[in-house]
Amino acid sequence: MRETYADNLRIEATTSASQNWANPDQEGHRLDWRKRMSDTVAYGLLVYTALQIFVTLRTLEGEGSSLLPMIALVVLVAGVIPMFRHFERRWEALDDTAAAEPTLQSAFRRDQLAVWAISIGLPFLLTALFRALAAIG
Repeated sequence: MRETYADNLRIEATTSASQNWANPDQEGHRLDWRKRMSDTVAYGLLVYTALQIFVTLRTLEGEGSSLLPMIALVVLVAGVIPMFRHFERRWEALDDTAAAEPTLQSAFRRDQLAVWAISIGLPFLLTALFRALAAIG
């Protein structure tokens, strides 16, 4: 039987999470990796879109007023949504017990860093690519 990412996360979780779910942390929030990843993906998408608008779109804009940069922006944002959704879907599969498991912090941080690396790095990478292509052509 093929194990899913959520199954692997459950295997990593070795301590009882029922206490963690019932007892809030120091700030009064209950530990829920699903919600935290959902928030990370939402904020990452906002940052990605803002950077696409202010960095990449400026590179694509030419002398004339063309719709091409706007269409490119829509395509670039729509293209990254499935990638971000992939991270969120992996964490949504957790049940309440596993979602409150503190031992999943390292797996969460790994995925969180990947989301932020894509959110911040991809617009600059695309801008560099577009500029290189413009210099060649």
